[in-house]
Amino acid sequence: MARHLSLDALRGVAVILMMEQHLGTWLWQIADPSRSRVAQAPLYMGLNALGGLAAPIFITLAGAGASFLVAGRAHRSVDAVLIRRGLGLLGFGYLLNWLSPSWFSPGSWFVLHLMGLGIVTSPLWRRLPDVALLALEAGILAATVAVQAWLRTPILLENSRMRDLDLPGGAARLALAEGQFPVLPWLGVFLAGVVVGRWVLAGQHARITALLRICVGVGVVLVGLQYAAHHLPGLSFLKAEPWRRAITVRTSFYPAGPGIVLLLQAGVLLLLRSALWVEAVRELAPRGVLVCLGRASLTLLLVHVVLFRELSRPLGAWQAFDWPVALAIIAAWIVVCALLARAWQRIDFRFGAEWLLRRTGG
Repeated sequence: MARHLSLDALRGVAVILMMEQHLGTWLWQIADPSRSRVAQAPLYMGLNALGGLAAPIFITLAGAGASFLVAGRAHRSVDAVLIRRGLGLLGFGYLLNWLSPSWFSPGSWFVLHLMGLGIVTSPLWRRLPDVALLALEAGILAATVAVQAWLRTPILLENSRMRDLDLPGGAARLALAEGQFPVLPWLGVFLAGVVVGRWVLAGQHARITALLRICVGVGVVLVGLQYAAHHLPGLSFLKAEPWRRAITVRTSFYPAGPGIVLLLQAGVLLLLRSALWVEAVRELAPRGVLVCLGRASLTLLLVHVVLFRELSRPLGAWQAFDWPVALAIIAAWIVVCALLARAWQRIDFRFGAEWLLRRTGG
């Protein structure tokens, strides 16, 4: 089955957003910690905020990729391939835990772990109809609110909490609800990606638009309820648990609630529709910059974390620059990655993390 270069390009967009957000935090030395970061560097922080779309894009496309894999293989062998690929991605997740001890603990649960789990369990998801998968996403969002309230998850999770294995439940607690990208709620985004992948394969792009509208509509309603809870006495009960968690929409998604997940999902679907439209009106080149970056996304994730999160510390570059210098370093790094990815494409990204995942996963 031919590759969908539009989805590779969208993954390339996610790579750029991921790296600029991470490096933006890891390189910038804030001049005045007592002042708002936005007030000190509005352009810089605006670009940094866009990076919040990176993980939702990766998760959605992982779900879509599972659907493409199912469509391209005999059903009697596809389950084994899905399980091996998912286990391989989980393995890379735990490798990242080990490579970045300043960020993760051995039991941390990051985006690679979530995508790996989604793919491992795809032999179940591929047998369910679209409506059941979307209903499951809605159930997962509801369960997110209930479980966070039950665990008394803080409204704002710091990294020290998201790597803490000493809490009751240990690593399972992080994986379920309190890691960076836990099962609740992010598995729901993966399941929506499975459905969206089916629609892409069937050419049913209007359904993607319809789902986008639903996500926006529900997200806006939740934002409205959050506002009303603070201004209408009759709705003040919404400020109490668990209703508060259900309607609270914050730009930070640690932890994520239904509102921010749906609005981020809407943003991903909008970008996906845009990518599909571009592919429909013009032929995308296999050696295009975004396509090449997208096909090297896993390798770039691992490499940039080691270089800029871990090695920057002994080299004295950790949060050591003012924002214009940091922005220049980010731009230069992205250009270097783009040039190297285009050159690497000539040998089909051999010996990279993606190549290894295909070799071991089938």
